[in-house]
Amino acid sequence: MKRSGSTTILLIGLFKLFKALLLIAVGIGALKLLHKNVADVATHWIEVLRVDPENRFIHPMLSKLFRIGPKQLKELSAGTFFYAALLLVEGVGLLMRKHWAEYFTAIMTAALIPLEVYELAKHFTAAKVIVLLVNVAIVVYLVARLRGRRGGGRSQPRTTRATVLHK
Repeated sequence: MKRSGSTTILLIGLFKLFKALLLIAVGIGALKLLHKNVADVATHWIEVLRVDPENRFIHPMLSKLFRIGPKQLKELSAGTFFYAALLLVEGVGLLMRKHWAEYFTAIMTAALIPLEVYELAKHFTAAKVIVLLVNVAIVVYLVARLRGRRGGGRSQPRTTRATVLHK
């Protein structure tokens, strides 16, 4: 049982690190666009990828993209780097099997679930549903793990001579 719990914690840590790397890439991309005309860059990629700009999925994204200015790019990059830093702390802490990281991850992930629900209600996508479900599962798992650890400690003495010698 302990082995599978440890594996799950490592998988959660890797998932957090993966999300952090994606956000770092987004932040770097936003910074690279800072001194360029976003509309020109988007138009270039539309031509390279041979995408129909009037496509019902592509057109709304392009409309939003063309309205992005330097201030929004700076805010986007700052926000993504900040969130990536939080995810890096969570991921590294979990990979190092630090007890505080389990608390930190449970709290931070749970705190962002309402925002994910709001975003899902605003614009429903399968990817958002999957991310929400994964994050809810992470919170449920970590809370159950932390409560189990805490509840198990109350029914037995915290340390005995045998446990001290065993460690």
